[in-house]
Amino acid sequence: MGTFKIEGGHQLKGKIQPQGAKNEALQILCAVLLTAEEIKIDNIPDIIDVNKLIALLKKLGVKIEKLGSGSYSFKADEVNLKYLESNEFKEDGKGLRGSIMIVGPLLARFGKGYIPKPGGDKIGRRRLDTHFEGFINLGAKFRYNKEDLFYGVEADRLKGAYMLLDEASVTGTANIVMAAVLAEGTTTIYNAACEPYLQQLCKMLNRMGAKISGVGSNMLIIEGVDSLGGTNHRMLPDMIEIGSWIGLAAMTKSELTITNVSWDDLGQIPNVFRKIGITVERRGDDIHIPAHKDGYEVQNYIDGSILTIADAPWPGFTPDLLSIILTVLTQARGSAVVHQKMFESRLFFVDKLIDMGAKIILCDPHRATIIGHDFKSQLKATTMTSPDIRAGVSLLIAALSAKGTSVIHNIEQIDRGYENIDERLRAIGAKIERVEGN
Repeated sequence: MGTFKIEGGHQLKGKIQPQGAKNEALQILCAVLLTAEEIKIDNIPDIIDVNKLIALLKKLGVKIEKLGSGSYSFKADEVNLKYLESNEFKEDGKGLRGSIMIVGPLLARFGKGYIPKPGGDKIGRRRLDTHFEGFINLGAKFRYNKEDLFYGVEADRLKGAYMLLDEASVTGTANIVMAAVLAEGTTTIYNAACEPYLQQLCKMLNRMGAKISGVGSNMLIIEGVDSLGGTNHRMLPDMIEIGSWIGLAAMTKSELTITNVSWDDLGQIPNVFRKIGITVERRGDDIHIPAHKDGYEVQNYIDGSILTIADAPWPGFTPDLLSIILTVLTQARGSAVVHQKMFESRLFFVDKLIDMGAKIILCDPHRATIIGHDFKSQLKATTMTSPDIRAGVSLLIAALSAKGTSVIHNIEQIDRGYENIDERLRAIGAKIERVEGN
């Protein structure tokens, strides 16, 4: 188990470029299974979760060639369907949440898709009902082996249907879209997720020959086609990483420039950071954060009531950045409530921030009230363990702002979502060291 040793309290300075988007990569990589033709993808992040999925595709028989840093070609012209029913697949698929999205493409192209119950973050329940209800609506037969925790769907030919999703699930929408593009007839998906990463998937599928309209809205209309061809695709920058660097700059009173952020795809992110007093400047396609020498002040609502920051489906604020916002609020001037609606365990990392001296009241599993220190009391270094990707980075940001040397264990959780994070932070002046465990 790896560990980070972090000497906090240093100002950082310089430029940092966000990696390719993790959540987009997990969708786009699964889409290569929809065609026998070559697909080239650029800006793929070199992180554990994405590399696991690439390894899984390789075992499925996809021909994969690394063309350069973050650039790969994929050709799924000889898919090994026997692997799907092997014990090896049952083990490989369990370790990765994103593996669920291979089911839609496999079902559409080969008439069957299987998946073991996936793992991933320990942040609460993530239902798979939306995925499988969508496949059933398209005419697939569903089966679940409780003993092996193994799901399967099968169909001779999928048929288009109208469906109203029970929740605007990003991965659920992506999976159903990938199944519907090769279905017979027209599929209408209402209450579809409309995140930029899902828009990227739809645009890529359209370049491959799919007929998807309504991209960017919550109603997608898909006219099924007989087959899809190859294409080239480039990933967007990771908006969660961009938000992480904004929070890092504020907490360490550092002047940072985040380059090539694709501003038009950031939605509410800059506005929410501005609401808690952080200056977010647009310079072309870069974000500039000046050093907040006098701290940052939380805005109240117009009537004077306390600010509440809550997550919501796109174009609302992403749940993946609430842990960062909560951490940054610990040094704000003023107070705020963070309301995490989606996952019931995601706020449980706050005990570690309280150990560091933060003033946080955990009201219930979904809500926390934060009373900011206004930098009058610096957080204290401590030893902690990363419970999930986003909490791990939040604790890392807290440690970089704290007085003394902190230790973070289980950094594999951070590596799942952030590429070479220690090297990139050292390049802007952070005192961070990776210590490999036994």
